[in-house]
Amino acid sequence: MDIQKIRKDFPILSREVNGRPLVYLDNAATSQTPQQVIDSIVSYYHGYNANIHRGVHTLSQEATDAYEIAREKIQKHFNIAKSHEVIFTSGTTHSINLVANGFTSLLKEGDEILVSAMEHHSNIVPWQMLCERTGAVLKVIPMDHKGELEMDAFRALLSEQTRMVFCNHVSNALGTINPIEEIISAAHAVGAAVLIDGAQAAPHMKADLQELDVDFYTVSAHKMCGPTGVGILYGKEEWLTKLPPYQGGGEMIAEVTFEKTTYADLPHKFEAGTPNICGGIAFGTALDYLNEIGMEAIANYEDNLISYATEQLLAIEGLKIYGTADNKTSVISFNIEGIHPYDIGTILDKLGIAVRTGHHCAQPIMDFYKIPGTVRASFSFYNTEEEIDVLVEGVKKAKQMLA
Repeated sequence: MDIQKIRKDFPILSREVNGRPLVYLDNAATSQTPQQVIDSIVSYYHGYNANIHRGVHTLSQEATDAYEIAREKIQKHFNIAKSHEVIFTSGTTHSINLVANGFTSLLKEGDEILVSAMEHHSNIVPWQMLCERTGAVLKVIPMDHKGELEMDAFRALLSEQTRMVFCNHVSNALGTINPIEEIISAAHAVGAAVLIDGAQAAPHMKADLQELDVDFYTVSAHKMCGPTGVGILYGKEEWLTKLPPYQGGGEMIAEVTFEKTTYADLPHKFEAGTPNICGGIAFGTALDYLNEIGMEAIANYEDNLISYATEQLLAIEGLKIYGTADNKTSVISFNIEGIHPYDIGTILDKLGIAVRTGHHCAQPIMDFYKIPGTVRASFSFYNTEEEIDVLVEGVKKAKQMLA
């Protein structure tokens, strides 16, 4: 990987913040966008902006072709069996809510659903709402102080009442890579469906969804060098056929009368209204970009970055890292004893360093550690060891100023 060549693909990395070169370490919130993806957005609006699927004119056909080609790129990237198992959504939150809404008609009082203790709020709140609607019971898979799930406890929670299991592939707050293969297999053994939140994993590794045999998998494009406001829900055909539509409107219908409406086949059954056409096309371009670099090369490079950053940060007296799982990626969450994470983040911003502070939409994790939040530095393949050095010096300066 030629990192300097790669960095030139990202215009924003050349800007300054507060008079200093930008050091962007908030990739778990959103990744930056390469010029190739920006160009695809401009090309759409400049050359063939039109609504899709319903038009006979040339622009509509060109837009439809580009959008469906993007769906096929996603299918190939994640090794999905059928293109209609790819549902375009506005992102991971939309995808999870779609599934939660659909299961309202499939659950009854006393059914049990399991969620891990290290989930983003988007993979907690929809299931709580589902339980309120159905009378199902939400149970939590506990985690330990390393930031790893307690798998013996998970297996003990499984029963013939378990209907669904939800877990992130990678924790956005801790960087833990969860043993989803084991989770999927154990859940299927008791007849439960499994949804994996892949938002934090997809930028760093390529999930083979047929090999995983997962029932649902969610992804957001803006974590993968794509635009905001677009993502996908993968669902096995058998499950997507069982679930009712999430929204009603144009595109998701076969025939409408005032007496009765029939629904379109997959994937259109779940794609009501005009979609984010440009976003879907640009997502396909982003996947082209990542695959040209190579997901394995990205993973290896980022592993070296996380190792280097961990070593350098731990050399700072009083600094504690939260999330020390044996298998982790991309994220270092830390605090300095006696200093609020928000104050550290504010000083780092003055130095041109972008990190995230707070509970990272994972408040139960912070409650588990009895802390208000953390400073989170999250890395991508366009970051460098030199930027990590800048971060370390910035943290030292913040500590000196605030201690």
